[in-house]
Amino acid sequence: MIVLWGSNARETHPIFFHHVLRALRRGAKLYVVDPRRTSSARWADGWLGLDVGSDIALANAIGREILAAGLENRAFIERATSGFDAYRESVEPYTLERAEEITGVAAPLIRELAHAYARAGRAELCWTLGITEHHNAVDNVRALINLALLCGHVGRYGSGVNPLRGQNNVQGGGDMGAIPNKFPGGQDVEDEASIRKFEGAWNVALPRKAGWNLTDMFAAMERRELDTLYVVGENPAQSEADQEHATALLRGLKHLIVQDIFLTKTGELADVVFPAAASWCESEGTVTSSERRVQRCRKALDPPGDAWDDIAILCALARRLGADWPDYTPRQAWDECRSLSEWHAGMNYERLDALDGIPWPCYDETHPGEQFLHSRLWEAPLRGPRAPFAAVEHDPPVEALDEEYPVRLTTGRRLDSFNTGVQSGGYRSPLRRGETLDISPDDARRYGVADGDTVRVTSRRGSILVPVRIDPGLREGLAFTTFHFNDAVATNLLTIDATDPKSGTAEFKACAVRIDPSTGSG
Repeated sequence: MIVLWGSNARETHPIFFHHVLRALRRGAKLYVVDPRRTSSARWADGWLGLDVGSDIALANAIGREILAAGLENRAFIERATSGFDAYRESVEPYTLERAEEITGVAAPLIRELAHAYARAGRAELCWTLGITEHHNAVDNVRALINLALLCGHVGRYGSGVNPLRGQNNVQGGGDMGAIPNKFPGGQDVEDEASIRKFEGAWNVALPRKAGWNLTDMFAAMERRELDTLYVVGENPAQSEADQEHATALLRGLKHLIVQDIFLTKTGELADVVFPAAASWCESEGTVTSSERRVQRCRKALDPPGDAWDDIAILCALARRLGADWPDYTPRQAWDECRSLSEWHAGMNYERLDALDGIPWPCYDETHPGEQFLHSRLWEAPLRGPRAPFAAVEHDPPVEALDEEYPVRLTTGRRLDSFNTGVQSGGYRSPLRRGETLDISPDDARRYGVADGDTVRVTSRRGSILVPVRIDPGLREGLAFTTFHFNDAVATNLLTIDATDPKSGTAEFKACAVRIDPSTGSG
């Protein structure tokens, strides 16, 4: 059984979805939990069209129904988990009837998914930004992890919790320390033993506290505590919520440096732009897939013009700043990582080539890598800490609907483009549709518009003009668009910058808007 929760994998992860279709042909069941009846949902045995922002209420009701029916994996819970009693108490108020009222999903369908998931011999629970781009993102994820722990669907072949990554090598970026509270290999930046290890290797004094995430950085800009930003392979002038406010903060910096393969909207604001050779065929190194598999990538072409490889830019900049850095090769950088990260210790280039990649952790050069990250939870006696349940409560979107802003706007991605359009915006293809505001047939009649008509969409932060596309997969009062096409439609002028304090993620998936038929371009 496969559950796609807040994920339109057919469009946003098409290669992954190809494997889903293979599983369906072999008899697997597919359930899709999504406010929209997406192209993924058309393949599903069941679609749970919940109201935006009601994921925790739905997950808690599923958990309560599993417990009420006695379908939980009691042996696994007792041996491998903690916090179960508090979790059981927390879901008790979430009856099927209450969940139907909060989520808009019919009680019999909630019961159907609960029983199917609990009874499945093997089950995958997959999610993407539909879960994480909310003001309570971490609690949303915990609610789903609770279900996997409740049924023992973790740490075994064909079973697990699977956050599908939005871009290539997102997993590898985090593993290399590109998050503010971790060194490479998941080591805590506030752990004294880890700090001393990295200080010794790098011959520098390191801070004893975690850094800022991107949301923290923008808050620091507003407080005038951050005046210099170095942006590598990111486009916050287009991708940040409340775009007008974010762009004003970027313009107010004393120094903005951008390193990228194309001139992004952020690059247009920069004081200095470093043209990088970071495309897939111009760089050496490693990438890490969603299953933690580290694989080699090899340079096929020399970079064009004056573009340099990222590592060459960083080394040259370090020397200009007074550091004694040689011209490191990607292999030298990788070997340094292996010397400092237990996860990657056994992954030399020769083994990566011979084995077509190795999943971390790989502790030495005889270790094959861990196929199942949490397989230890099935061992007796249990090694290491128990897997914790987390009691989490329903918390609706920050911005409520009202008479002035009666429509819920949610954002996402489409098959024919990619992220902010930096890499996919410069080609012509019959696949490309351009940006639209997708609305339901009921709303189209309500506003008196047809396919292709232009409407003005207004939130409490901004206003845009956009063509309408009528989508039968949407219910009345729900609209959808993307942020791929900034030149035509600056969607993030509308979105709210309310953030999850635990992850720093903005609530891109839920803002309140009104729709007005357009009488012109003004």
